[in-house]
Amino acid sequence: MFSIPSLETLIEKLENPLFVEKGVSLYVLRLDRIDTHISGNKWFKLKYNLLDAKEKGFQKILTFGGAFSNHIVATASAGKLFGFETIGIIRGEEILPLNPRLQFAQDSGMALHYIDREQYRDKENPLFIESLKEKFGDFYLIPEGGSNALSIRGTAEILSFLPQYPIHFDAVCTCVGTAGTLSGLAVSLFNTQTQLVGIATLKNASFLYDDAYKLLESGQYIQYQNFEVLLDYHFGGYAKSKPELLQFIEKFQEQHNIPIEPVYTGKLFYGVFDSIKKGFFKPSSNILVIHCGGIF
Repeated sequence: MFSIPSLETLIEKLENPLFVEKGVSLYVLRLDRIDTHISGNKWFKLKYNLLDAKEKGFQKILTFGGAFSNHIVATASAGKLFGFETIGIIRGEEILPLNPRLQFAQDSGMALHYIDREQYRDKENPLFIESLKEKFGDFYLIPEGGSNALSIRGTAEILSFLPQYPIHFDAVCTCVGTAGTLSGLAVSLFNTQTQLVGIATLKNASFLYDDAYKLLESGQYIQYQNFEVLLDYHFGGYAKSKPELLQFIEKFQEQHNIPIEPVYTGKLFYGVFDSIKKGFFKPSSNILVIHCGGIF
């Protein structure tokens, strides 16, 4: 269906004086190297949704996202690759020229439909979904960010190599937007001694705990609450930034030759580095950071 490299081959160890000072080791799982557009965690979220849509005979996929959504990019690319029509319901008004993500989605054949933020809040309302079916015809619905029970099944596979990997990781860190990846990782790390830490990319994001619990419950993973979300690294909110974040990104890329960006991965690595500085992780910890893609 879609070929990806063996995940254990995508792990790189980072060297930094901070890690020596605090007595930790940091590794990066380079999911950004899976594919240019269906990159990072997005393939794992989409995988079983695409299979389900195909098995049920759907020809059209509809999903939701913001103007800078990596999920919109990945869904458009996957739709083109696997022969689905795609529709993206975009939060906010159309701004021309389109930013590179939306331009790519449109060029990949995705029909972009813009709705205001108030209407966007109805994205899970059955009556609103029915109105979209009246407008666009029948479609397979993938939620915002691709996060649903099927996405948990996919993202749980991200760490499938860990039992055979020669290094034991004491902590795994990921960025959190819609809690789909966090939930899948919680499943794969359940009943282990590995600490799961999410870095929220949204402001006032304590709701992500409830979102994750609901997702896990939808997949019959009722007792899976083995994670923590750090809420102070949003830099003003989704797709917002500040000079200190941009400076960190520039320095990080220069030192480690790994591309990151300010919407997701920049905040992730900033949060991890700052947490190391503050002694959040125990000395001698092996920390695995999941690069969730989004480089565009």
